[in-house]
Amino acid sequence: MDSDKSGFNSIDDYIATFPEDTQKILKEIRAVIKAAAPEAVEKISYQMPTFFMNGNLVHFAAFKKHIGFYPTPSGIEAFKKELSVYEGAKGSVQFPLDKPMPLKLISRIVKFRVAENIKNAKMKPDKKK
Repeated sequence: MDSDKSGFNSIDDYIATFPEDTQKILKEIRAVIKAAAPEAVEKISYQMPTFFMNGNLVHFAAFKKHIGFYPTPSGIEAFKKELSVYEGAKGSVQFPLDKPMPLKLISRIVKFRVAENIKNAKMKPDKKK
């Protein structure tokens, strides 16, 4: 089964490789991210669904027992208190598949990352001269 999960061309391709119940969760997360970042572009990066806007916003991925959500270290730090109930690391958090997905929290984190990426893009010097 793992050999089916490489070389994805789209988020749809990625989602299609999972069981129906996991597909449903992945589609919900995707919809929440799209709603929170309507101008972001979908792509596959690191073989994971990724939303991109002035750089990577967030990645997400399904595993056997959890959804991995990767909003960069700043996204984790900004929501440290709310995320403290989940397993995680510097730039990631694990949402267990056997618990309700914290979709409102995911939306808030994505909106934070959008604002952060816009701010960072404005601070970068314009290379067009």
